Amino acid sequence: MSEAQSITGSASIARDLTAFQNNILVILAKEPMYGLAIKRELEEYYGTEVNHGRLYPNLDELVDLDLIEKSELDKRTNQYSLTDDGYEAVLDQINWTLSKVVTDDDRADEIRDLVDENY
Repeated sequence: MSEAQSITGSASIARDLTAFQNNILVILAKEPMYGLAIKRELEEYYGTEVNHGRLYPNLDELVDLDLIEKSELDKRTNQYSLTDDGYEAVLDQINWTLSKVVTDDDRADEIRDLVDENY
C-alpha cells in the first residue's frame, strides 16, 4: 500500500490519508485540474519541487479510493476532480481541525475573519 493506510467508510477516509494526499483534495476542492496544475499548486505550498514519482501514485491512489475522478482532458492530459466522497473527506478534516483549534469565542472570531478574507 502506498501513502494511505487501509480505509473503511467514507467518514474516516480523511483521517487515514497523508497530509500530502489531503492537500491534493483541498486543491481540487477549488476546481478540477490537470496533473501539472496540481503539481504547481503543491510546489507553491511546499516551496520546493514535487516529483512526478510522488504526485501521480498519490493521485492514482485517491482515484482508487473514489475520492477523486480521473478523466481525459485530451489525448495526453488527464484531468482530476473531487468526488462527493472527496469533498466529504475535506469537510471531515476541516471539522476535526476546527474542533481542536476553536476553543473560545476569540478563536471562533479569528476563524470567521479568515473565512471572510478568503471568500
